[in-house]
Amino acid sequence: MAKRFFIIAGEASGDLHGSNLIKAIKQQNPDAQFAGFGGERMQDAGMDVKLHYHKMAFMGFVEVLFNLRSIFQNIKLCKESIKSFNPDVIICVDYPGFNMRILDWAKKEGYKTAYYISPQIWAWKQNRVHKIAAISDRVLCILPFEKDFYKKFSYDVDFVGHPLLDAIVDVPESTEFAALEKPIVALLPGSRKQEIETMLPVFLNLPKQYPQYQFVLSMAPSQTDAYYADIVKEQSIQTTRNTYQLLKSAHAAVVTSGTATLETGLFGIPQVVCYKGSAISYWLARKLIKVKYISLINLILDRELVPEMIQGDMTLKKVSDKLGGILEGTERKKQLEGYTELRSKLGGVGASDNAAKIIQELL
Repeated sequence: MAKRFFIIAGEASGDLHGSNLIKAIKQQNPDAQFAGFGGERMQDAGMDVKLHYHKMAFMGFVEVLFNLRSIFQNIKLCKESIKSFNPDVIICVDYPGFNMRILDWAKKEGYKTAYYISPQIWAWKQNRVHKIAAISDRVLCILPFEKDFYKKFSYDVDFVGHPLLDAIVDVPESTEFAALEKPIVALLPGSRKQEIETMLPVFLNLPKQYPQYQFVLSMAPSQTDAYYADIVKEQSIQTTRNTYQLLKSAHAAVVTSGTATLETGLFGIPQVVCYKGSAISYWLARKLIKVKYISLINLILDRELVPEMIQGDMTLKKVSDKLGGILEGTERKKQLEGYTELRSKLGGVGASDNAAKIIQELL
């Protein structure tokens, strides 16, 4: 009988990594069947998507409170979908606020469970390490320091490598940007409406500061063309859906904090990292989060390689000044050299294959 896997991803990065995991499991187990929560990439990889992640993506403490009804409805739907599909293994991809609730319930119901891409509990709520270990039959980490973090609490987890190294290996060359005569600066404002609408007022004014460069805006797969058309309007700026091809062609980038910062670094593109949230969410985050940096690159390297423009520092002047520093000169060279060390720390390719093998040991 074909083995069944229910996979839950709640955002764009989870959709990407979930899709590569599905492909890896299929290579090792061609008859495997998949259902779950995710997006277009997981659907294209062969999963029956019960709910799209854009109906789950709420960011910030205040925003979550305002959407509690929708969140509880999604949890109910997820449980019903799992019961109907009756999977051999439930795989949760990051997204802890939602996925930890599902795993807790699933473990009590007797399902086999795997947490792929352990939540960043080392940043805040470190006591959740005990809960994650209790509700997961296997915990799979993608950052090199996470295995040691769990070991401090006497838990043994698996470091599989970072799946982004797999995702960027075979990115084809694109003709989309070949006709552009100026060097490209990529703008990556995020995937959720809340962060896009916060970042774009600054991002869209950068072309006026650097007319000798062509600015190209990456559009999130979860948002429509009409949504971006309404925001960009008369701006002399190009848009694209091909984020990886954009990064492969870019000279520099301005990026909203998140997985995109690491993607940009692995493509070898100097960048400025930005983040701005609601005043209340930012105040709470400052009280609770226990890390020195917000970008994954700086966290992995344990030093500030890429500049971080956070909250009050995320102004047009300050972001523009930092961008100027990485377009040419010593700051640009420093980032490019640091990316070599970054790749080394993340290990080689094969994270998706490693994860697929470990998860199937639960069968």
